[in-house]
Amino acid sequence: MLVSTLRGPLRPDINPRKPTCRPSRIGELSAEESALYAQLDPERIPQHVAIIMDGNGRWAGKRALKRFLGHQQGAECVQFVVETASRIDLPWLTLYAFSIENNLRRPKAEVSFLMKLLKSYLVGNVQRMNDNNVRMAYIGRTEGLPSEIQDTMKWASEETARNTGTTLTLALNYGSRSEIVDATRSLVQSLIDEAHRRGCSLEDLLQVDGVDARIDEAEISSNLYTAHMPDPDLVIRTSGEQRISNFLLWQIAYSEIFVTDRLWPDFRGIHLLEAIQNYQQRERRFGGLGIGTDEQLEGNDIALEPAEQVAAEIQDQLEGQLLPVATPQLTRR
Repeated sequence: MLVSTLRGPLRPDINPRKPTCRPSRIGELSAEESALYAQLDPERIPQHVAIIMDGNGRWAGKRALKRFLGHQQGAECVQFVVETASRIDLPWLTLYAFSIENNLRRPKAEVSFLMKLLKSYLVGNVQRMNDNNVRMAYIGRTEGLPSEIQDTMKWASEETARNTGTTLTLALNYGSRSEIVDATRSLVQSLIDEAHRRGCSLEDLLQVDGVDARIDEAEISSNLYTAHMPDPDLVIRTSGEQRISNFLLWQIAYSEIFVTDRLWPDFRGIHLLEAIQNYQQRERRFGGLGIGTDEQLEGNDIALEPAEQVAAEIQDQLEGQLLPVATPQLTRR
């Protein structure tokens, strides 16, 4: 599997709502944040929020500044959002920081600057993460990043590994399609390895257990970069763009999506709370019926009519609605 081990150790227990002895940090919110938080239901805070951070370049362009200054401002506001997340005890926060497409299609000078900015962010904020009980993790093909960046990422992960609050996951050199490819390769390789251990061919192994039993949604999920994380409840996209941009495609199948026109460098903790407030006003159905629907199909309360009878009734109704059409009179000239 191509994913780097830098994403951090897997957690066998990913229930982020288990009781803890940590004191509440709600009192550390700003007055504006506290007023908004008071309107939220603490029991319905999302387990996992994922953010597509977008708009750094446009933020700089609107101010006639160089793009790198937009990226710099965007990096600085990350910690503001992270600290608010930790104060409300948000278990998981994932930020789309650097995509595979960014790595391949952006100018080399910009990519180089983004790598330096990432290193600077990690070095400069590890102490703040520890102060806020935030744990660092990563997803993506991080082995494709410069070695010195990988070393810094590993150091930051190790320095924050004992923290038990919010897990901040940075998606770096990440693409969701690549993740699914890597997961599939990992699953196939594990099956090949098992067949070798059992002294049989892969074909024989699948014939004995059945393909459906060995390759299903659960198996693919367990081989994704995010196997140790719950799926996002809420996806936030800044800058007003109406697209997912190859981000967590598998995991966000039933996530709620919140799009804001606010550019990422202007996004703060209060705006995270606004998105959560919007999320709490929604009804998550996961493909089922909504609360209060009048479509009750349980038991034998509803007797289904034969299809032929329904078709005849529809035909009668249509014929009753048709108006007679006057036949034109032909005249001789």
